[in-house]
Order: sequence, then structure tokens, then C-alpha cells
Amino acid sequence: MQPIATASERTIEVDPVDKVIERQRETAHRLGLEVFFRDGEAGGEPAPEVAVIPAGGFWMGSRVTEHGARAFEQPRHEVYLDRAFAITRGAIRRREYLAFLQASGHRRPRPYSWNDPEFPMYNVSAHDAEAYARWLSEATGQRYRLPTEAEWEYAARAGTDTMFCFGDRIRREEVNCAGGLHCTRGLFLCGIGKPVRVGSLPPNAWGLYEVHGNVQEFTQDHWHDAYPGGPRPGDRPYRSIDRKYRHLRAVRGGSWFDPPGACRSGSRARRHQDEFDLNLGFRLVREIEA
Repeated sequence: MQPIATASERTIEVDPVDKVIERQRETAHRLGLEVFFRDGEAGGEPAPEVAVIPAGGFWMGSRVTEHGARAFEQPRHEVYLDRAFAITRGAIRRREYLAFLQASGHRRPRPYSWNDPEFPMYNVSAHDAEAYARWLSEATGQRYRLPTEAEWEYAARAGTDTMFCFGDRIRREEVNCAGGLHCTRGLFLCGIGKPVRVGSLPPNAWGLYEVHGNVQEFTQDHWHDAYPGGPRPGDRPYRSIDRKYRHLRAVRGGSWFDPPGACRSGSRARRHQDEFDLNLGFRLVREIEA
């Protein structure tokens, strides 16, 4: 077995999309898994479908020249994921979360008029998301958890180094954000928008849906105002020693409520871990034992 190269010995290359997809297929084959799979049922519902994500490295963060880039998305730095993992192809759906509520008796979220079972689950906090992950882990015998910020961005980029996984420009039919297809004149001109069904917009190269827009997604990481410099591993969540940041989580992806610049691959925002909102949801990592 070859030793894993140190960060200083590795280089990050942007591969063509066919090579990115082939890496995913080869990783799944090596692990004896399908590229997309489910872990049976949970609470009478099929477990969320996950995609295998190969190990690798990427440049995390935003270039200073990106439209909408902010100082807390910098500096760009090398991140390495030395182990493959799986991640839900989309945000957790209402029907998947409602099966958890029925089985566990966990407190129900504040109701709203969006009752489509295929919508992303909304009005849930980071603690609610973690409770769902624990329940799903027990129901399936596998380990589910919120992604780290780095895992989320790596999976969302799917080998790209552009502002979006689709390139540096997006078409209205690719992203549900303020000013996009479902709110074509912006938030204040067309009224409040809403999410779309999970999986209804084009996926990235690794088969993940709505990584840009639709709902912001919680991560494990505490908020921090700037990235550390230099290469680092991507499977370790950031934990703040500053008391004022311990209750804040980094969220990713932007939402139907946000402008396109807030939906870039490198864009990030902060939300309180107990906060819930109509534009705030989550997806989960499913760990893989190599």
C-alpha cells in the first residue's frame, strides 16, 4: 500500500468532467457499492439516496475577483479529503423527515403552507438535523452526520474550480434563487418565492441536486470570520474557542431567498444553531468504511 502523500507533496488539478465522473465510478466499484444507493428503509420510508464521493483535493474558498465574494470566504486554500464518503443527493425531504417525527416523537417544526412531501425540509435547526441523523444511523446501522464545510464544498464543486458547478455563469433553469427561474424579477418585485422539489433541477457531475439555491444547508462547522492559511484535512469540523461563535454554524448553498452571488460554490453564511427558517435545511454525509 502506498503511503498517503503529505499536502506539500500533492498537487490539485482540475480534471475534465468525464474524468471526474470516472473517479466516482472507480471509487464506488472499489468499495463494492453502486454510485448511487440507499441503506434500506427508515421509519417505513426509503432511506435517502446517497452518492459516493471519491477522495481528493480542491481549492476551498472564493477568489477575490468573484462576483459577490466576501472576505470571510478567503483565503483560498488547499483541502484534502483522504477518505471517500457518501452524501445525500439532495436536501432531506419533508417525507423523509416526517417519518423520523412519526417514529421518534421528536418535536414537530413550526407548520407552514408548503406541504409538498418532496420539498426540502425547512423550519428545522441544526440540533433537529443532528437528531434526524442519529435516528437515521440507528435505523440503518450506518453512520450519518452533517457534513463539514469542506466536505460540502468539495462535493458541491464536483471537480470544478468555477463560481458554480455549472461554470462561472448560471442559467435560470439551473438554480432556484432570487432572480432565477422561480422568482424571475427578484424578491421584492415578484413577492416571496419558494423552494422547488428536491431533485427537480439539474445535478452536478457527481449527481448532487440543488447544491446552488433552493435552501441553505447546515454544516457541522462553527462559524469563523476567515479561513486558516495553508493546506488542511477536510473531514475535521472547525470548532471555535471563541464563546461568541460556538452557537453559530456555517451554512452553504444559498437559497430561493438569496441572490445568485450567495449561491456560489465558495459562498458561505452564518446562522444560529437553534435558528429555523423557511429557507434553511440540510443534507447528510453517510460515512464509508474503506
